[in-house]
Order: sequence, then C-alpha cells, then structure tokens
Amino acid sequence: MLTEYILKKTLKNKKNYQNKYTREKIGYISGVIGLVVNLLLAGLKLIIGIIISSIAVTADAFNNLSDAASSVMTIVGFKLSNTPPDKNHPYGHGRLEHITTLTIAILIMFVGFQFIKSSFDRILDPKPIEFRLILFVFLLLSIVVKIWLSFFNKNLGKKINSNALRAVAIDSLWDVLVTSIVTLSLLLSFVTDVPIDGYIGVVVAIMIFYSGFTLIKDAVSELIGEAPSEDLIENIAQGVLSYENILGVHDLKVHQYGAGKTMATIDAEIPPDIDVVTIHNTIDQAEREIGEKYDIDLVIHMDPIGLETETRERIIKEIREKLKDNYLINTLHDFNIIEKDNYKYIIFDVSLDGNKIGKNFSEEEFKNDLIEVIKNIDEDFYCKINIKIDYQDIIR
Repeated sequence: MLTEYILKKTLKNKKNYQNKYTREKIGYISGVIGLVVNLLLAGLKLIIGIIISSIAVTADAFNNLSDAASSVMTIVGFKLSNTPPDKNHPYGHGRLEHITTLTIAILIMFVGFQFIKSSFDRILDPKPIEFRLILFVFLLLSIVVKIWLSFFNKNLGKKINSNALRAVAIDSLWDVLVTSIVTLSLLLSFVTDVPIDGYIGVVVAIMIFYSGFTLIKDAVSELIGEAPSEDLIENIAQGVLSYENILGVHDLKVHQYGAGKTMATIDAEIPPDIDVVTIHNTIDQAEREIGEKYDIDLVIHMDPIGLETETRERIIKEIREKLKDNYLINTLHDFNIIEKDNYKYIIFDVSLDGNKIGKNFSEEEFKNDLIEVIKNIDEDFYCKINIKIDYQDIIR
C-alpha cells in the first residue's frame, strides 16, 4: 500500500502515531504531497480552462489552488500546534490545529462564492466550449489522483486522530465530485450546442461553498469543545474501578486542548475507614498508569462514602425507590447523613439527563419536588441537594 510505503520511508518505522513529533511529521507529509499534487492540477486545469474557454474548468482549477493553500495551512498548523506550552498557554497550542481547519474552510467558501458570481456572468454571456480528447483524459486522470489523495489523508487522519487531515480528505472527495461534473459538462459539449458551462459552474461553486460551510461547522464545534468519545469514558471509568478499594466512580469530566493534550478528573468512592496513606498510594498509581495508557492527564478525587448504618441504608433505599421512575434522573450518589446542632441533614448529588430536559425545566422547582419526597420519608430532615446536568452519564 502506497500510504504505508510513504510512512515507512519518512518515519523510519516509528509507530507511535500519537507522539507529537510523529504527528507533526505526518502533518508535514500530508501538506507537502497535497501542495505538490494540487499545484500541478491547478496549473494544468487553468491552462485547459483558458484554452477551451470553460468557466467550470477554470473554477475547478482555482478550487485546486485553494487546496494547495490549504496544504500550506496544514503544514503551518501542525507546526504551530506542537509549540511547547508557555506562560500564556499553559496547556499548549493543540487547538491551533482546529483553527487551521477553520482557516481552510473559510478559504474554500471564499473560492466558492467567487465562482458563483463568475458562473452567473457566464450564464448571461455564454461562450462555446471546444472539446479536446486529451484534455478530457487529463480530467479523468485528475479524478483518480484526487481519489487517492482523499484516501491517503483519511488514513493519515485515522492514524493520528486528526480532524484537520480528515477535513482535507473530505475536501478531496468534494474535488472528485466537482471535477466529475466538470468532466461531464465537457463531454456534453461534444454532443450539444446548449451553453451549459455557466450552469455547471454554478453547481460546482455551490458544492465548493457547501464543503467550506460544513468544515467551518465542524471546526467551530471542536473549538467550543465536544463531548469525549464513549470508548474513552468507559475505559477511564473501568480502569479506575479495577484498582483495589475503589468502590465506585462518578462525575468524570474530560477537557481536550487539541490532539495529545487531554485532561480528565473523576471522583472515586473509597471506604470511609481505610488508611489514608494506603488509598493515596493506590490513587497515585491509578492516575499514573491510566494516564500513560490513554495519553491523558488524569486527576482522581477521593470521595469517602458514609459508614453504613441501618438508618442510613433504609433512608437511601427509600429515596432511590421513590425516585426510580423519574425519567430525568440518571443517578443519585454521594449520600451523606449528618446531625449538627440538633438538626438532621441529608446531602446528596443528583445527575440529570440533559438530553431529556425541556426548555421549560426549572431546577428550583425540581429541587423542591425532591425535598417534598424526602420530607414524606422523614419530615425532620433538612436537605442539601446538588443538581448536575450531564449529557454523558458516568457512574459505576
């Protein structure tokens, strides 16, 4: 396979694709190959477009030229994203990769907008297109090259988990479709005198514009912060639970600062009577081993559960039973019952499913309803309820 051959020659059998230096190298490989291929295609298509006077072919040429600029941005983006942390950016510069994707997308949309205008001008002032077999064959060849380039970047994107390279791969597939339409218009010019070039140019330009819009949407979503994968959530939770004296986990939060810089925190329930030094050593070991395994900075918060008494067990069981049919509740946890100044307090956390909460939801009303349920169990209790709205539930 050509992709593996290129990687073998350039990386010298280095297989740690998540290493930042390897990622930078792969980004550089993708950018250089994309730059060379797109500059060649753009130059030749521009010549073809001028020779046969086709706005559609010329639009496709400038589309390839924007791809060449995108390749330069890919090289620069990977280089900058691996810049070491500094005083103003203590978590590194990994999100610059997303900004690179955003810049590429804006450039693509600009090209699309420009050729929508040019294509309408051609519709108003049509010009005949001269069919030439050698030019038609070249367009077919460029389709094959772009298909290979798309799969090449898709494979690289998978290896290093890069949305920037996935964006480049998707853009190459759009190029395949665009060039296919242009090639079809050239073929139709051979059999009809209808001036379809301008209309084909509009279709091509709209597709280019839509491709840029889709990439902008994805890049902005990444910059805002997307939910971690279900696999990562499950792996962290099960990993922490695998250590001795960890009774349960909840409240996992994952923050991503670009590829290779992921931070996570999780609460681990521990026995209330365990030796502090013993459990601290266990937590340290879990943070280190799980962090190295999944390439994350993991912080585990120790959460001692209350001593089980008959009263505590009965009350918690009744609360769970009363609330088990509430479709908004994911989990109830961190129960604590204390007596202070002749008052009894019950304290616990409630995790709500954010995907089921409606626009008219009132947290205050929901909390009051919970307090009413608890008062019906024991009217002497004062309640302190912490409500959390989660979109991915984690508790074991």
